[in-house]
Amino acid sequence: MAPLTQRRRRVAAVGIALSDTGRVDDATPYALHAQAARRALADSGLDRSVVDGFGSAGLGTLAPVEVAEYLGLRPTWVDSTAVGGATWEVMAAHAADAIAAGHANAVLLVYGSTARADIKAGRRTSNLSFGARGPLQFEAPYGHTLISKYAMAARRHMHQYGTTIEQLAEVAVQARANAATNPDAMFREPITVDEVLSGPMIADPFTKLHCCIRSDGGCAVLLAAEEYVPDTAKAPVWVLGSGTSVSHTTMSEWEDFTVSPAAVSGRLAFERAGVRPADVDLAEIYDAFTYMTLVTLEDLGFCAKGEGGTFVVKGRLLRQGELPVNTDGGGLSACHPGMRGLFLLVEAVRQLRGEAGAGQVRKAGGRLPELAVASGTGGWFCSSGTVVLGRE
Repeated sequence: MAPLTQRRRRVAAVGIALSDTGRVDDATPYALHAQAARRALADSGLDRSVVDGFGSAGLGTLAPVEVAEYLGLRPTWVDSTAVGGATWEVMAAHAADAIAAGHANAVLLVYGSTARADIKAGRRTSNLSFGARGPLQFEAPYGHTLISKYAMAARRHMHQYGTTIEQLAEVAVQARANAATNPDAMFREPITVDEVLSGPMIADPFTKLHCCIRSDGGCAVLLAAEEYVPDTAKAPVWVLGSGTSVSHTTMSEWEDFTVSPAAVSGRLAFERAGVRPADVDLAEIYDAFTYMTLVTLEDLGFCAKGEGGTFVVKGRLLRQGELPVNTDGGGLSACHPGMRGLFLLVEAVRQLRGEAGAGQVRKAGGRLPELAVASGTGGWFCSSGTVVLGRE
């Protein structure tokens, strides 16, 4: 099919899938990529021959080239953007723009990691920092670990706005409650605020349950131009708008520890989609730590700056709550094999299609949700990508 260049085409997510997730001891990262890709193509109902664009990051020396070769693809549009957890929302924004402009017709985004299995098998060790080159050389020697950066930011929010540790713990409790209805979630047993607070300290104020799990797993999303939609197996979920932003890498260059780059990416995504935060039915938010959920909700405009602590209580984030957040259980309970951003898109599409089973979000009268937002965060609030998705 020849690309159309005379107008911008609409772009839809037409195929989604997870690979095996959780505890996967007998697969390589490449195998998880392939499994997710095959399943996403099967979900779309389209033939692999339509795929002319490919996005991959985090695996191999030449990430997209090696993975594309393993999958037997020869794309004419490729992206290997790597900005941490926000990678996949940023990459989805790039892919949607490319398809809309006629530079590609169908772009497959794929991710897979055996982070948990590799540590268990001794193939790798845990990393405390991203490295000590460039600007990071001025922080790494002093033990300024990745988690300590998040902890510092959380402490600043607590000091400046009176946010409490119990409010942060509520994020973990509600994420676990959402995971209870997700058969793919790694941890499904209920937890309480007291259990979160009494866990082993990792980096003050974060105890263990304030931090994401470490799992294996992969997923894939196929984005395609509107001309392909009539041939797909399921109803499309449209990419309505997106935004990206970067903030800092050294903490000394971060102007305000209580503001994430989602304040910019979210505003751009909503403006381009022509919707408001109040119109959104559910949000999938990167949650490596409980504070990330809270501050991203503020920065996306779901509540005012400083009010995140009071917003997240009273079950607002539950599947049946005022604003369902991380409906699969998120990185805190369901799955976090590394750069989790692509999982946010998969879950958003699944919810909008009405395919989440017992974990399905319903509006008044049992209606399916119509609008979702997926917002990924990279580094220590260094980067952000936000995508607004809709059924119509």
